[in-house]
Amino acid sequence: MFKRKNILKIAIDSPAAAGAGTLAKSISKNYNLFYLDTGKIYRFIAYLKIKFPKKFNNKFIKSKINSLKVKDLSNINLLSDEVGTEASIISKIKSIRKMVHSFQINLAYNPPKKYKGSCLDGRDITYNIVPDADFKFYVTANVKIRALRRYKELKSLKKKVTYSEVLKSIKKRDKSDKNRKISPLKKTKDSILINSSKLDRRLCFLKVKKIIDRKINI
Repeated sequence: MFKRKNILKIAIDSPAAAGAGTLAKSISKNYNLFYLDTGKIYRFIAYLKIKFPKKFNNKFIKSKINSLKVKDLSNINLLSDEVGTEASIISKIKSIRKMVHSFQINLAYNPPKKYKGSCLDGRDITYNIVPDADFKFYVTANVKIRALRRYKELKSLKKKVTYSEVLKSIKKRDKSDKNRKISPLKKTKDSILINSSKLDRRLCFLKVKKIIDRKINI
């Protein structure tokens, strides 16, 4: 696999709704990095399973991933609990993880030339996808705060859901992500812990930016 040289690589792992996606987007924009929300790839596959159950197999998945343009993911509703639950199940399947990993790794090490590097967030990025990342972060927050964030996000999209339902879903997702046998969610020893419970988007971004700037400006 071709790997671009002298690029900045940032890896972020986090449980659901901890704010990692928002943080990663801000970091990517500030440093002109290619951003990939890796969890959306699994959600996209879950969406395919729900929408095309009769066609769903590895050949079908591979063709869809290979023709996928990252911007297309924003045009599909991937935030529903049904998709999230299915994504958690799908992410445990070895054959699917292999396909997704190849897609992720290629974009991490060979981002489009207009970018100065890459920034990926997910569940196993720091140790499985970009183990030699220049910066590794583990973003987390109190589970009730995370549930409230996701609840507000879903309500803004006019989704009919209760806070208790979202909290239950988040707890279920945490248990699945942390206890799965294949690539579980975990904080690596070389990852910097960022607790976003008491930080708004701006403060969280500035905290991480300070860490990055301190190193790249030496």
